[in-house]
Amino acid sequence: MLGAGGAVRGVALLLLPLLLPRAARGVAVRNGGTGPGSRKPGEGENGGLRWAEDVTEQRCREVREGPDRRFPDREVPGGNGGSVCGLCPGPPRNGSIVSRFCESRGGRAESDGRCCRERGPSPGRLLGLDLSNCSLHSVPPGLAEATTAIVLDLSENPLTSLPDGSFLGFIHLQSLAVPLTLECPGGSDAWQNVTVDRSSRLCQGQRNPCNSSAELAWPCPENSVCAPDGPGLIQCLCDSPFHGYKCLREGTFPMLLFGGILGTITVSLSLLLWGTQRRKAKTP
Repeated sequence: MLGAGGAVRGVALLLLPLLLPRAARGVAVRNGGTGPGSRKPGEGENGGLRWAEDVTEQRCREVREGPDRRFPDREVPGGNGGSVCGLCPGPPRNGSIVSRFCESRGGRAESDGRCCRERGPSPGRLLGLDLSNCSLHSVPPGLAEATTAIVLDLSENPLTSLPDGSFLGFIHLQSLAVPLTLECPGGSDAWQNVTVDRSSRLCQGQRNPCNSSAELAWPCPENSVCAPDGPGLIQCLCDSPFHGYKCLREGTFPMLLFGGILGTITVSLSLLLWGTQRRKAKTP
């Protein structure tokens, strides 16, 4: 019967790509970023946009988890930013934008390592993250845990670049401090106000590229809507009941059809192999 199980799995793997929505197999491409390789809002690395499943159904996405773009208050695992708060020792630095922001919230927020969180019986939502003066030479991978941050400080670090996609999913970010040598992610057009001082550049008021007067380089197709995905970043979300590549497919995944075909093949192969093994067992 081990042979039957292997055969069934092989057939299932052959059938699955024919029935799954193409969005599950598509390539996720983002736009935005800083530096010489920057692109306009909506322009992808391969001349495309990022496609996602209908938000009321399964979101077939090839990116790390983040807050639901259509429902900003709905959090997902990883939104509390536990480990990123310990990247640097101590609380938020006195005078930093994170420290001032946390103090302005009064009793509604509290410090947790280098993070500012909503006050509550359990670790609340991450509101701010202070990674200033942490000797960072590159953007830490753990930054992806802080997508709910409203304020973020990366100043006074020997950072040489902010790679494209570093702030993917940071749709709530309103104040970002970066070293003076770096530009604001998404470019100055992605922010309402950009100011500089002796050691840092402050990017304030993240703009929604979907509401920009400038025409998107790659507009969303029919049956989809544009949604922000971070500074200068967008994604196209399929409207119900459309899904798949460029939201061209309509309806839901044919689960009954797939289950029926798979079940029939499983029973047929099992009976065939059982009969074959039984015949061999009777042969002297």
